[in-house]
Amino acid sequence: MKTKEVKKKKIVKKEAKEQLLGKVTHYYNNIKVAIIKLKVDLKTGAEIHIVGANTDFKQLVGSMQIEHEEVKKAKKGKLIGLKVKKKVHEDNTVYLVK
Repeated sequence: MKTKEVKKKKIVKKEAKEQLLGKVTHYYNNIKVAIIKLKVDLKTGAEIHIVGANTDFKQLVGSMQIEHEEVKKAKKGKLIGLKVKKKVHEDNTVYLVK
């Protein structure tokens, strides 16, 4: 009787790398816009991850404004208004997904 050797394949889940992007300083519930203080530059189309005590979701950056003006890029240190798909809270942490 022959014994078959079974090799187990190791499944490795690739974790996305995230970089600290900033913090939510305010949230406008009626228009679903978060005000975020940036610690790094940000472009529209980037994926972000918003995390807090009751918050944990990812989304793509779509509509972004600085002082009520639509922008495609925002520099480190700026306060931006960002349309979000779910409710967020002040002091939620925002990460840039790489």
